[in-house]
Amino acid sequence: MILITGATGTVGRPLVAALAATGHPVRALTRTPRAARFPPGVESCDSAHPDLDGVTSVFVNPAALWRGERTLLDAAKAAGVTRVVTLSSSSVLSGDSHHAVANRHRELEAAAGSVAPEFVHLRPDAFAANARQWIGQVKAGDTVVGPYAQAVTAPVHEDDIAAVAARALTGALPSGETPVLTGPEALSFSEQVRILGAVLGRPLRYEEISHPAARDAMLSGPWMTEEIADSLLRYFASCVDNPTPVAPDLERILGHRGHTFEQWAADRTAEFR
Repeated sequence: MILITGATGTVGRPLVAALAATGHPVRALTRTPRAARFPPGVESCDSAHPDLDGVTSVFVNPAALWRGERTLLDAAKAAGVTRVVTLSSSSVLSGDSHHAVANRHRELEAAAGSVAPEFVHLRPDAFAANARQWIGQVKAGDTVVGPYAQAVTAPVHEDDIAAVAARALTGALPSGETPVLTGPEALSFSEQVRILGAVLGRPLRYEEISHPAARDAMLSGPWMTEEIADSLLRYFASCVDNPTPVAPDLERILGHRGHTFEQWAADRTAEFR
């Protein structure tokens, strides 16, 4: 049995679907089991009361564990789970000791590595799905405002992260792997907005705002903290002069090139209209 945390989330839902489609038994944790609508055969489980009976592998998404993952990891160890796969972050490779996101994921990796005899830490770069932060602006007009227009990342499609996670959870990746997952293209924020506009048939453009203005805008949103906002903005600033490289790990593991940002946008045009 494979236990998936964050099963209705950006990575969790395609991961559950991928595992179910290949016949693997899946227990999906969600705060709303009755409304989750998982594929046939998938067990729904209330995330407030995770059932680890018979579980051999666990997928740990820290974003789904608001109170921390320690309780779940302790329960997994007591249940004899043999493999833990974490949704970590490429930020752990950063030399920034004050990077809140990196430090959070470093702690996750250290904790998970002590729970089971086998572990894999997935380290995605920026998600293509981060573009959803622009939905409101795109619906309101043709200008998207944000920081560091020329910051270059390599946005990765969540379906590709899920595909790698499925391999990791089923033993197709050796224990100890820490693959860095990127999309196949390095793109600036300005280029991402231009591509999104082309897919939508609109002349979208990205307008850069100042670091302080961007910080204020980020802090106005839910769940954002000053530490995370500052860490992200420092990262974006660094990506102007030091573009994120495209990593080879995803293609090596899947045997094919990952989805492009254009493909991600084309799959989600309805969300932006």
